[in-house]
Amino acid sequence: MMKILVMKKLMKKMLPAVLLVLSLFSVSALADPLDAFKGLSGTLDIAGGTAHIPVMKKAAQNIMSAYPDIRITVAGGGSGVGVKQVGEGLAGIGNTGRPLKDEEISKYGLVTFPFAIDGVAVAVHPENSIKNLTGEQVMNIYSGKITDWKDLGGEPGTIDVYGREDGSGTRETFTDKLLGKEPLSPSVNVVSSNGAMKTAIAQDKRAIGYVGIGHLDASIAGVTLDGAEPSQENAASGAYKVVRNLYMNTKGAPTGLTAAFVDYIYSPEGAKIIEESGYIPIPKP
Repeated sequence: MMKILVMKKLMKKMLPAVLLVLSLFSVSALADPLDAFKGLSGTLDIAGGTAHIPVMKKAAQNIMSAYPDIRITVAGGGSGVGVKQVGEGLAGIGNTGRPLKDEEISKYGLVTFPFAIDGVAVAVHPENSIKNLTGEQVMNIYSGKITDWKDLGGEPGTIDVYGREDGSGTRETFTDKLLGKEPLSPSVNVVSSNGAMKTAIAQDKRAIGYVGIGHLDASIAGVTLDGAEPSQENAASGAYKVVRNLYMNTKGAPTGLTAAFVDYIYSPEGAKIIEESGYIPIPKP
Protein backbone atom coordinates (compact mmCIF):
# COMPACT_ATOMS: atom_id res chain seq x y z
CA MET A 1 0.00 0.00 0.00
CA MET A 2 2.85 2.36 0.90
CA LYS A 3 4.55 1.66 -2.43
CA ILE A 4 1.38 2.53 -4.33
CA LEU A 5 1.04 5.85 -2.49
CA VAL A 6 4.68 6.70 -3.20
CA MET A 7 4.23 5.89 -6.88
CA LYS A 8 1.09 8.04 -7.11
CA LYS A 9 2.89 11.01 -5.52
CA LEU A 10 5.86 10.52 -7.87
CA MET A 11 3.60 10.40 -10.92
CA LYS A 12 1.77 13.51 -9.75
CA LYS A 13 5.07 15.39 -9.49
CA MET A 14 6.25 14.16 -12.89
CA LEU A 15 3.00 14.86 -14.75
CA PRO A 16 3.67 18.57 -15.48
CA ALA A 17 7.12 17.76 -16.86
CA VAL A 18 5.72 14.98 -19.04
CA LEU A 19 2.99 17.27 -20.35
CA LEU A 20 5.58 19.96 -21.10
CA VAL A 21 7.73 17.52 -23.08
CA LEU A 22 4.69 16.29 -25.04
CA SER A 23 3.63 19.87 -25.70
CA LEU A 24 7.07 20.82 -26.98
CA PHE A 25 7.19 17.70 -29.14
CA SER A 26 3.79 18.53 -30.64
CA VAL A 27 4.83 22.11 -31.41
CA SER A 28 8.07 20.88 -32.98
CA ALA A 29 6.27 18.25 -35.04
CA LEU A 30 3.81 20.85 -36.31
CA ALA A 31 6.42 23.57 -36.93
CA ASP A 32 6.12 25.12 -40.36
CA PRO A 33 9.36 24.71 -42.39
CA LEU A 34 8.77 28.26 -43.65
CA ASP A 35 9.29 29.60 -40.10
CA ALA A 36 13.04 29.48 -40.83
CA PHE A 37 12.56 32.50 -43.12
CA LYS A 38 11.13 34.75 -40.40
CA GLY A 39 13.17 37.94 -40.14
CA LEU A 40 14.99 37.30 -43.43
CA SER A 41 14.84 39.56 -46.46
CA GLY A 42 16.77 40.23 -49.66
CA THR A 43 17.37 38.39 -52.92
CA LEU A 44 18.58 34.88 -53.67
CA ASP A 45 19.55 34.13 -57.27
CA ILE A 46 19.58 30.49 -58.38
CA ALA A 47 20.95 29.31 -61.75
CA GLY A 48 22.20 26.23 -63.58
CA GLY A 49 20.74 22.80 -64.26
CA THR A 50 17.35 22.91 -65.98
CA ALA A 51 16.10 19.64 -64.44
CA HIS A 52 16.05 21.45 -61.09
CA ILE A 53 13.80 24.30 -62.22
CA PRO A 54 10.38 22.79 -61.26
CA VAL A 55 11.58 22.12 -57.69
CA MET A 56 13.33 25.47 -57.29
CA LYS A 57 10.41 27.49 -58.69
CA LYS A 58 7.78 25.82 -56.52
CA ALA A 59 9.93 26.25 -53.40
CA ALA A 60 10.59 29.89 -54.30
CA GLN A 61 6.86 30.54 -54.81
CA ASN A 62 6.01 29.08 -51.40
CA ILE A 63 8.68 31.16 -49.67
CA MET A 64 7.90 34.45 -51.42
CA SER A 65 4.15 34.03 -50.85
CA ALA A 66 4.77 33.74 -47.12
CA TYR A 67 7.48 36.44 -46.95
CA PRO A 68 7.06 39.26 -49.51
CA ASP A 69 10.37 40.87 -48.42
CA ILE A 70 12.21 37.89 -49.92
CA ARG A 71 12.88 37.69 -53.66
CA ILE A 72 14.12 34.46 -55.26
CA THR A 73 14.98 34.21 -58.95
CA VAL A 74 15.39 30.87 -60.73
CA ALA A 75 17.19 30.58 -64.07
CA GLY A 76 18.55 27.68 -66.13
CA GLY A 77 21.57 27.65 -68.38
CA GLY A 78 22.83 24.14 -67.64
CA SER A 79 25.20 22.67 -65.07
CA GLY A 80 28.28 24.45 -66.41
CA VAL A 81 26.52 27.80 -66.06
CA GLY A 82 25.45 26.89 -62.53
CA VAL A 83 29.04 26.21 -61.47
CA LYS A 84 30.37 29.38 -63.08
CA GLN A 85 27.63 31.65 -61.71
CA VAL A 86 27.85 30.47 -58.12
CA GLY A 87 31.65 30.29 -58.27
CA GLU A 88 31.91 33.89 -59.47
CA GLY A 89 29.38 35.15 -56.96
CA LEU A 90 26.67 35.86 -59.54
CA ALA A 91 24.27 33.38 -57.92
CA GLY A 92 23.78 32.17 -54.36
CA ILE A 93 23.03 28.62 -55.52
CA GLY A 94 24.38 26.97 -58.67
CA ASN A 95 22.54 23.79 -59.66
CA THR A 96 24.17 20.83 -61.39
CA GLY A 97 22.85 17.55 -62.72
CA ARG A 98 26.25 15.95 -62.12
CA PRO A 99 28.78 15.81 -59.26
CA LEU A 100 31.19 18.72 -59.04
CA LYS A 101 34.61 18.14 -60.56
CA ASP A 102 37.64 18.34 -58.27
CA GLU A 103 38.95 21.36 -60.13
CA GLU A 104 35.62 23.17 -59.72
CA ILE A 105 35.64 22.57 -55.97
CA SER A 106 39.24 23.73 -55.58
CA LYS A 107 38.88 26.72 -57.90
CA TYR A 108 35.72 28.15 -56.35
CA GLY A 109 35.56 26.60 -52.88
CA LEU A 110 32.15 25.05 -53.56
CA VAL A 111 30.05 23.00 -51.15
CA THR A 112 27.62 20.51 -52.71
CA PHE A 113 24.17 19.32 -51.60
CA PRO A 114 22.63 16.31 -53.39
CA PHE A 115 18.88 16.52 -52.90
CA ALA A 116 17.17 14.28 -55.49
CA ILE A 117 17.59 11.20 -57.67
CA ASP A 118 16.68 11.62 -61.33
CA GLY A 119 16.86 9.25 -64.26
CA VAL A 120 17.53 10.39 -67.82
CA ALA A 121 14.95 9.02 -70.26
CA VAL A 122 15.28 8.43 -73.98
CA ALA A 123 12.17 9.97 -75.54
CA VAL A 124 10.35 10.04 -78.88
CA HIS A 125 7.20 11.60 -80.31
CA PRO A 126 4.03 10.01 -78.82
CA GLU A 127 2.91 8.80 -82.27
CA ASN A 128 6.17 6.93 -82.86
CA SER A 129 5.54 3.16 -82.87
CA ILE A 130 8.97 2.44 -81.36
CA LYS A 131 8.48 2.02 -77.60
CA ASN A 132 11.46 -0.21 -76.75
CA LEU A 133 15.17 0.21 -77.50
CA THR A 134 18.41 -1.31 -76.30
CA GLY A 135 21.37 0.70 -75.08
CA GLU A 136 23.32 -0.47 -78.13
CA GLN A 137 20.63 0.77 -80.50
CA VAL A 138 20.63 4.20 -78.82
CA MET A 139 24.41 4.33 -79.08
CA ASN A 140 24.22 3.48 -82.79
CA ILE A 141 21.59 6.17 -83.37
CA TYR A 142 23.68 8.88 -81.72
CA SER A 143 26.88 7.78 -83.47
CA GLY A 144 25.15 7.88 -86.86
CA LYS A 145 25.28 4.13 -87.54
CA ILE A 146 21.48 3.88 -87.53
CA THR A 147 19.78 6.74 -89.37
CA ASP A 148 16.32 5.45 -90.39
CA TRP A 149 13.43 4.35 -88.18
CA LYS A 150 12.77 1.39 -90.48
CA ASP A 151 16.05 -0.16 -89.29
CA LEU A 152 14.50 -0.35 -85.83
CA GLY A 153 11.18 -1.77 -86.99
CA GLY A 154 9.40 1.57 -87.29
CA GLU A 155 7.91 3.55 -90.14
CA PRO A 156 10.48 4.51 -92.81
CA GLY A 157 11.94 7.96 -92.29
CA THR A 158 15.12 9.71 -91.23
CA ILE A 159 15.76 9.75 -87.48
CA ASP A 160 16.02 13.35 -86.28
CA VAL A 161 18.47 13.15 -83.40
CA TYR A 162 18.47 15.75 -80.63
CA GLY A 163 21.08 16.27 -77.92
CA ARG A 164 22.06 18.78 -75.26
CA GLU A 165 24.77 21.43 -75.22
CA ASP A 166 28.29 21.09 -73.79
CA GLY A 167 28.21 21.63 -70.03
CA SER A 168 24.78 20.03 -69.60
CA GLY A 169 24.59 17.60 -66.67
CA THR A 170 21.80 15.72 -68.46
CA ARG A 171 24.07 15.28 -71.49
CA GLU A 172 26.98 14.15 -69.34
CA THR A 173 24.87 11.48 -67.63
CA PHE A 174 23.39 10.30 -70.94
CA THR A 175 26.82 10.16 -72.57
CA ASP A 176 28.58 8.44 -69.67
CA LYS A 177 25.87 5.86 -69.03
CA LEU A 178 24.84 5.06 -72.62
CA LEU A 179 27.33 6.22 -75.21
CA GLY A 180 30.64 5.76 -73.45
CA LYS A 181 33.48 6.83 -75.73
CA GLU A 182 31.42 6.49 -78.91
CA PRO A 183 31.74 9.79 -80.85
CA LEU A 184 28.54 11.73 -81.52
CA SER A 185 27.34 12.14 -85.07
CA PRO A 186 27.75 15.73 -86.37
CA SER A 187 24.09 15.61 -87.42
CA VAL A 188 22.85 15.74 -83.80
CA ASN A 189 20.64 18.81 -83.29
CA VAL A 190 21.68 20.63 -80.11
CA VAL A 191 19.13 22.22 -77.74
CA SER A 192 19.84 24.10 -74.54
CA SER A 193 17.46 22.79 -71.88
CA ASN A 194 15.11 19.98 -70.88
CA GLY A 195 12.22 22.26 -71.82
CA ALA A 196 13.65 22.96 -75.27
CA MET A 197 14.24 19.22 -75.75
CA LYS A 198 10.61 18.44 -74.90
CA THR A 199 9.39 21.07 -77.36
CA ALA A 200 11.64 19.74 -80.14
CA ILE A 201 10.50 16.13 -79.68
CA ALA A 202 6.82 17.07 -79.32
CA GLN A 203 6.94 18.97 -82.63
CA ASP A 204 8.91 16.39 -84.63
CA LYS A 205 7.36 12.96 -85.28
CA ARG A 206 10.74 11.54 -86.34
CA ALA A 207 12.62 12.86 -83.30
CA ILE A 208 14.59 11.08 -80.63
CA GLY A 209 16.15 12.84 -77.66
CA TYR A 210 16.58 12.61 -73.90
CA VAL A 211 15.25 14.42 -70.83
CA GLY A 212 15.22 14.03 -67.08
CA ILE A 213 12.52 11.51 -66.17
CA GLY A 214 10.80 14.21 -64.14
CA HIS A 215 10.15 16.07 -67.41
CA LEU A 216 8.25 13.21 -69.07
CA ASP A 217 4.59 14.00 -69.74
CA ALA A 218 1.92 13.37 -72.38
CA SER A 219 3.70 15.59 -74.93
CA ILE A 220 6.55 13.08 -75.38
CA ALA A 221 6.94 9.32 -74.90
CA GLY A 222 9.62 7.76 -72.70
CA VAL A 223 11.18 4.67 -74.29
CA THR A 224 11.71 1.41 -72.40
CA LEU A 225 15.47 0.90 -72.32
CA ASP A 226 16.94 -2.61 -72.11
CA GLY A 227 13.60 -3.80 -70.76
CA ALA A 228 13.30 -1.17 -68.01
CA GLU A 229 10.67 1.56 -68.10
CA PRO A 230 11.98 5.08 -67.44
CA SER A 231 10.34 5.69 -64.05
CA GLN A 232 11.75 7.20 -60.88
CA GLU A 233 10.85 4.01 -59.02
CA ASN A 234 13.03 1.98 -61.41
CA ALA A 235 15.74 4.64 -61.18
CA ALA A 236 15.73 4.45 -57.36
CA SER A 237 15.74 0.62 -57.33
CA GLY A 238 18.56 0.34 -59.87
CA ALA A 239 16.41 -1.39 -62.50
CA TYR A 240 16.82 1.64 -64.75
CA LYS A 241 20.51 2.38 -65.21
CA VAL A 242 20.69 5.89 -66.66
CA VAL A 243 20.54 7.68 -63.32
CA ARG A 244 22.11 10.73 -61.67
CA ASN A 245 21.69 12.91 -58.59
CA LEU A 246 20.61 16.53 -58.70
CA TYR A 247 22.76 18.96 -56.70
CA MET A 248 22.57 22.43 -55.19
CA ASN A 249 26.01 24.03 -54.84
CA THR A 250 27.10 27.04 -52.80
CA LYS A 251 30.31 29.02 -52.53
CA GLY A 252 31.47 27.99 -49.07
CA ALA A 253 29.02 26.92 -46.38
CA PRO A 254 25.66 28.62 -46.97
CA THR A 255 24.43 31.30 -44.57
CA GLY A 256 21.33 33.45 -44.13
CA LEU A 257 18.71 33.22 -46.87
CA THR A 258 20.76 30.70 -48.86
CA ALA A 259 21.09 28.36 -45.87
CA ALA A 260 17.37 28.65 -45.12
CA PHE A 261 16.53 27.78 -48.74
CA VAL A 262 18.81 24.72 -48.73
CA ASP A 263 17.26 23.52 -45.45
CA TYR A 264 13.76 24.07 -46.84
CA ILE A 265 14.51 21.80 -49.82
CA TYR A 266 15.48 19.07 -47.32
CA SER A 267 12.37 19.62 -45.15
CA PRO A 268 9.27 17.37 -45.40
CA GLU A 269 7.60 20.13 -47.43
CA GLY A 270 10.62 20.26 -49.73
CA ALA A 271 10.57 16.47 -50.12
CA LYS A 272 6.92 16.71 -51.18
CA ILE A 273 7.82 19.31 -53.81
CA ILE A 274 10.61 17.04 -55.09
CA GLU A 275 8.25 14.07 -55.36
CA GLU A 276 5.53 16.13 -57.06
CA SER A 277 8.16 17.29 -59.58
CA GLY A 278 8.83 13.65 -60.49
CA TYR A 279 12.03 13.03 -58.52
CA ILE A 280 13.11 10.95 -55.51
CA PRO A 281 14.16 13.02 -52.45
CA ILE A 282 17.55 12.45 -50.82
CA PRO A 283 18.09 13.18 -47.08
CA LYS A 284 20.50 16.00 -46.20
CA PRO A 285 24.07 14.66 -45.98
